[in-house]
Amino acid sequence: MPSTFSLPASRTEVVLEEIRRGILARELVPGQQLVEAELAARLGVSKTPVREALKVLSNTGLVTFSPYKGASVCVVDAELARSVYDVRMVLEPEALRRAVRSSDRTAFDEAAQILKEASGADADQTTLSLLNRRFHRALYAGCGNPLMVSMLDDLRDRAALITVVGWDANPSWRKEWNEHKAVLAAAKKGDEDGAAELLRAHIAAFLDHVLEAIGEE
Repeated sequence: MPSTFSLPASRTEVVLEEIRRGILARELVPGQQLVEAELAARLGVSKTPVREALKVLSNTGLVTFSPYKGASVCVVDAELARSVYDVRMVLEPEALRRAVRSSDRTAFDEAAQILKEASGADADQTTLSLLNRRFHRALYAGCGNPLMVSMLDDLRDRAALITVVGWDANPSWRKEWNEHKAVLAAAKKGDEDGAAELLRAHIAAFLDHVLEAIGEE
């Protein structure tokens, strides 16, 4: 992570993104304590934006707080992976089905653009994980139910961390991105049931991949 920032629009937001990227890049490893003073010195800021950023990341699931150890990077285990992916398998396919049914499919254009960006990012799994996060949001963003979107948004950081764990063990991102192309193609054709089932199968298959990576099936 860089040591300084130039004229950030929001210092807390910049610190937040840097810590998020550090976690997803495994520069900050699961279980590692996140000491405010150390992070502030590393990022060239005061402790206040670091403290605020850690609170946000705790709410999104990348950081956990202990009364004895303070903040630390979340550890991905089988229980967490199953919990996050069970919810995704229920909500995301239905949200995509509704987005396909909608007359406004502009978010699918964004999804197509993300696929193009990913084709040039194959050496950087952190970037791919963040693009994966954006791609899935573009699929469900047009579902027409703000609460459903908000619920899925709340899972995005946890899902990104789980993705990194899976790819660390076996970088299968080419397979996942080919599945993304198939899901988007079905959605753009207006095949709501086909797109939803492809997405459900995609999420389920990656859960199996992650459970195998952490030694549980």
